[in-house]
Amino acid sequence: MLSVRDLVVHYDTPLGRVKAADRISFSLRAGERLGFAGESGSGKSTMALAILRMIKPPGRIEAGEVRLDGQNLMTLNDEDMRRVRLAGIALIPQGSMNALNPVMRVKEQIIDALRDHGVRLSGRERDVRVRELLQSVGLRADVADMFPHELSGGMKQRACIAIGISLRPRVIIADEPTSALDVVVQKQVMETLARVQENLGASVILVGHDMGLMAQFVDRLGIMYAGKLIEVSPVREIFTRPLHPYTRMLIASLPSLEEKGTFRGIPGLLPLLRDLPPGCAFHPRCPHTVDRCRTEVPTLREVRPDGSAACHLV
Repeated sequence: MLSVRDLVVHYDTPLGRVKAADRISFSLRAGERLGFAGESGSGKSTMALAILRMIKPPGRIEAGEVRLDGQNLMTLNDEDMRRVRLAGIALIPQGSMNALNPVMRVKEQIIDALRDHGVRLSGRERDVRVRELLQSVGLRADVADMFPHELSGGMKQRACIAIGISLRPRVIIADEPTSALDVVVQKQVMETLARVQENLGASVILVGHDMGLMAQFVDRLGIMYAGKLIEVSPVREIFTRPLHPYTRMLIASLPSLEEKGTFRGIPGLLPLLRDLPPGCAFHPRCPHTVDRCRTEVPTLREVRPDGSAACHLV
């Protein structure tokens, strides 16, 4: 459904060039839910926006190939790419309050998305379409006439989902869709996303750092660190048999019901992306570092069926 190969994104800053996404490669299967997790600043959102070609200056997509149903999105002109967004691949953004126009009613924003992609409907047909979209995400029909400030956080996020699925895209990218929501509303939003995905037969890329949410929702999980994809495995394998030392330490840092009051962190800090250490970027924090780790950058390679890792020790 979607194939990403050697995607590179840089940001030019007064202090030097920042490698926000460094040769990211993965494939998304039809109907699959693929998650990307990692610490803040690991490049997850940059990768998602680069797939949609929504990187703004001083950011720049340096290299790479993104194929949607065989079509390379990186070679499209701006107008053709604009038409692919929402119709072929849609974004459910982080922070729905910032994504919705505060001075437009919800139905006007949905209709605007349809009109912008050439969908011409009569007034009655528009009302029916808006009502069906809102009902599909669990919102009442009267929400159509409301402004964003009249909606709760969960309702605003569902309105964003309604806009995102309005043209039945084949791929949905959800960038931390439950941030700033309480756990009950998080569950409701993710159930809504799962339901509309199944109805559309779409594939989903979920970006976030909530490992519990990933465990409940995705089929495969990719772990990112310092702009690189360092492990991709089925989600059950990630939690039971993690391959990369960083993944193991990330999972070990999660709270446990068996060991109440015991918290484990990962020593050290994420390195500056403009000044990465030589070799493996994780080696200053890794308890298993060997000489090769300090000099040679590991490549992501398959080490077991359907499981890949970028580590010399695996």
